[in-house]
Amino acid sequence: MYDVWKNALAEIEQQISAANFSTWFQDTSLISTDNGSIIIGVKNSFYVKQLRNRYIDIIKTALKNNNIEVNTIDFEVQTNVKSKVRPREITKSDTAIKNRVKTIRNQSPKEQSNHSTGLNQKYTLDNFVVGSNNDLAVSAARSIIDAPGDRYNPFFLYGGPGLGKTHLVQAIGNELLKRNPNLKIFYTPISHFYSDFIDSVKLGKGKEFNLKFRKLDVLIIDDFQFIVGKEKSQEEFFNIFNDLYQLNKQIIVTSDRLPSQIKSVDERLASRLTWAGAFDLQLPKFEDKCAILQAKAELMGAEIESEAIEYIAENVNTNIRDLEGEFSTILLMSEVRGLTPLELIQNGSVNVNKSSKLRPTSPKQIVEKVAKYYQLTVKDMCSKSRVANIKTARQVAMFILSKELSLSTNKIASEVGVKDHTTVMHGIKKIEKDLKLDFALRDQIEEIKEKIYG
Repeated sequence: MYDVWKNALAEIEQQISAANFSTWFQDTSLISTDNGSIIIGVKNSFYVKQLRNRYIDIIKTALKNNNIEVNTIDFEVQTNVKSKVRPREITKSDTAIKNRVKTIRNQSPKEQSNHSTGLNQKYTLDNFVVGSNNDLAVSAARSIIDAPGDRYNPFFLYGGPGLGKTHLVQAIGNELLKRNPNLKIFYTPISHFYSDFIDSVKLGKGKEFNLKFRKLDVLIIDDFQFIVGKEKSQEEFFNIFNDLYQLNKQIIVTSDRLPSQIKSVDERLASRLTWAGAFDLQLPKFEDKCAILQAKAELMGAEIESEAIEYIAENVNTNIRDLEGEFSTILLMSEVRGLTPLELIQNGSVNVNKSSKLRPTSPKQIVEKVAKYYQLTVKDMCSKSRVANIKTARQVAMFILSKELSLSTNKIASEVGVKDHTTVMHGIKKIEKDLKLDFALRDQIEEIKEKIYG
């Protein structure tokens, strides 16, 4: 059976990206094929929904190509996916994890931190949920853990607030320490780097400050965007970066945007930070949000109905931090009022609606605000003109109408004056693609939303 699954995995690997294969299939096993009833072992329950929704057809085809009869496919959560099938039980390890989580919550931030590294031990890869919004970054993180200072060095991670940047980079540090406790690893927000550097200069200890960083095996800098305007700190960091890089020491940096899009950052430094590429964390999709909440419930040992999880995922559209915040609030209310989370939702005791602002009253309002922002009349913006600025404004309007009001593409077409829904689909995809790298466009859309909701 092992050889059958090995052959099936080899076929699956040819059809999907290396990152997705590593994320979703590397810890799976084929447990049973009796009478065409396939049972596949996975390590966590949130893998079940991802595999079922995204890869079930590929799995079925791969098995059939290896002469396996397939009538049904089910998934079994296994503490050891190579073991024989057995019911999932609460283990001592599970209990220890839950107790550790409770202990962490009761500690102050100072108590939580490892003073020599700056790392917070609660951030691990085991409790970082992998989804389509972050799978490439996680794949790179695993490569770093296997070979620090090698392929992805420096590792530059960017994305909006509350998407898990700090969690992922600290998880890398914690996993590296687990494998090699002798590594010299240091995590620090750039603001602390800046203040410590200023203090060292004032006290005449600049050499000691410099030497402290040059002795590191792994340097993790968080929130790099706040280095704006701090020229001396940039120069010091640039020199430290070069020395560590020449010694093949691992450098990890996070930011809310690309270095080239941070005002006043030295061009040489901006270029060096993305030598090995840049990886972004995006807003999670509905399935990703459900997986995050399911994993959080498992870790906490909390009982919550799948319908309640889906309700929260559907209604929180900002970031993971807000998602988990709403989840915790509902669990607390459930405990206090003696009702299940779903009962609270059904009787109107909670009202989860986390989007950027309250929704606008009409599509017309959005169209007018977008046109005004780009200094156009509605008539000009909704014309057939192919002039670049008019075309961009029209596509932005399409994007906002889709994301904020969930209008159909046909309805959007009628609102912005285009002939069919395919033009709308192209326009929305164009903006979605541009938003990944164009932070000026991100800022424009946020400013338009402020005007819509203001």
